[in-house]
Amino acid sequence: MKAIIQIPCFNERATLPQVIADLPRELPGFSRVEFLVVDDGSTDGTAEVARELGVHHVVRHRRNRGLARAFRTGLDAALRLGADVIVNTDGDNQYAAADIAALVRPIVEGRADVVIGDRQTARQPHFSPTKKLLQRLGTAVVRQLSGTDVGDAVSGFRALSREAAIRLNIVSSFSYTTEMLIQAGHKGLAVASVPVRVNPATRESRLFRSTWRFVERSATTILRMYAMYKPLRVFLTMGVLLGLAGAVPIFRFLWLWATGAAGGHVQSLLLGGVLVILGFITLVIGIVADLIGFNRQILELTLESVRRQELDAARPAAAEPAPAPERRTPALERSEAG
Repeated sequence: MKAIIQIPCFNERATLPQVIADLPRELPGFSRVEFLVVDDGSTDGTAEVARELGVHHVVRHRRNRGLARAFRTGLDAALRLGADVIVNTDGDNQYAAADIAALVRPIVEGRADVVIGDRQTARQPHFSPTKKLLQRLGTAVVRQLSGTDVGDAVSGFRALSREAAIRLNIVSSFSYTTEMLIQAGHKGLAVASVPVRVNPATRESRLFRSTWRFVERSATTILRMYAMYKPLRVFLTMGVLLGLAGAVPIFRFLWLWATGAAGGHVQSLLLGGVLVILGFITLVIGIVADLIGFNRQILELTLESVRRQELDAARPAAAEPAPAPERRTPALERSEAG
């Protein structure tokens, strides 16, 4: 079997050498281990450093397109290169590369399609109390909405089987972590979690300007993805809440009318009527969204079938032997427009 370790990078010239040096050259259960750097529009020569380090494959975005797009580009490239398992790690050397063997083990043993590295943030001294609390709350929400049992939903240290990589479709432009888990849960993929170690922080995160901005964008992504896969449940809940809210002033008016004191309280009837109508409209929207959801599933199956055909056609080329990183030979590079 072949494993490809992909590293999405944006201006990681300073830390990339240590990341590559720490990566394992061999893994139990695999005959080949290759490295793939996705340069997301870096301006500091990250791609050149990757080539100098002898990275097997380098894919470049001409402009910065965000972490989620870089992750998706890496998955597509790894699949075309014939990867049986794809490992994702960060270019800032956050994760301990020595734990990659533990990360891929559940996939090799056939117990999981997706494995998430649990950083055990509660034990990390360099994580602030606020970050620990938000991570715990966010993970609990994602675990509930996705039906998966993970301990660190936003960890980027994860491994995917070839089948999982083919079936997952990352559409967010912000972060792929929670979106991927919700998709995996609703597509019936087996998701596992293993404890991993982290290295001391080398810099502040570039993914968000502030913690609350990250929370806002993550919550939006979670809500969007859950509504995509469970539209009827989302809109049914909203419709019922609006209907109940409208029933309160209506029953108030009826009670006052029955006791002969309804005069001057017509506004209660109007407010209740408007809320009930809005609740009904929301229910109708939910039904339409559910029907659209079935159509989306058909489109996803079609996309999956086309992707499998393309990958099967490209497999002979992917079987070409790749240069070993320790020999520092020129890397295979492809430029992606963006």
